[in-house]
Amino acid sequence: MSHGIAEAAALFAAGAAAGTINAVVGSGTLITFPTLLAFGYSPVTANVSNTVGLVPGVISGIHGYRRELKGQRARLVLLGTGSMLGGLTGAILLLTLPAGAFKAIVPALIALALVLVVAQPSLAAWVARRQAARNGRGESGENENGESSKGSELGEPDDRTNAAGGPLLWTLVFGSGVYGGYFGAAQGVLLLGLLGIAFTDSLQRINAAKNVLAALVNGVASVIFIAVSHIAWSATALIAAGSILGGQLGARIGRKLPPTALRFVIVCVGIVALVSLLA
Repeated sequence: MSHGIAEAAALFAAGAAAGTINAVVGSGTLITFPTLLAFGYSPVTANVSNTVGLVPGVISGIHGYRRELKGQRARLVLLGTGSMLGGLTGAILLLTLPAGAFKAIVPALIALALVLVVAQPSLAAWVARRQAARNGRGESGENENGESSKGSELGEPDDRTNAAGGPLLWTLVFGSGVYGGYFGAAQGVLLLGLLGIAFTDSLQRINAAKNVLAALVNGVASVIFIAVSHIAWSATALIAAGSILGGQLGARIGRKLPPTALRFVIVCVGIVALVSLLA
């Protein structure tokens, strides 16, 4: 499918915005998915193309947060298996269920994602208070820079990193992976909440771990989609290019962007998508 200049610019800009938002908190799909729908792609094609297109941006965000990943290798290896299996399950569900099922389910998923986006500040504040209380009891093991005082490299995890949350957290991460492989909007918000409740790390370290787990989900799902589904490659390439730029912006300056403004844009776009799907 060929694109006019305006359409190509819109897809690139949507990818950049989604990449920025994904690096900071998640929910970038609520920008790119409606954009693809607006240009006439079917819901399933838009979903799989969007998932594939955003993977490079998530990887870009991981690179930008590489300092915060130090000391988290053991944790991410364990939880990453849950994310990968969940992403695989979600992708298979998307491709095996009738297309009409996705079209019927996705408005509810978008509504859930919007609720999560709106609730995210309260959730983040609660997680921060919980972490502050733990840190006050000397349980964090981090220095003033938010880094582990016991193991500063990926190959030297400390006791806190080895405590990967237990079977319950693994199961919940698997569940978020199923959701992410099937649709994925606000997957990052779910992961931030789960990891923030389970661990005492700084929010930036938790966000870095979230980016890795989300990348595993989207990466596994993308492999399945590329192998057996129809991808709108020209649109995917434009979103991918924009998301790479956005991932770097999100990692470098995204923390300084007004979160209320970002949240307002996400909610507005999500509402437009919800209305268009229900019309």
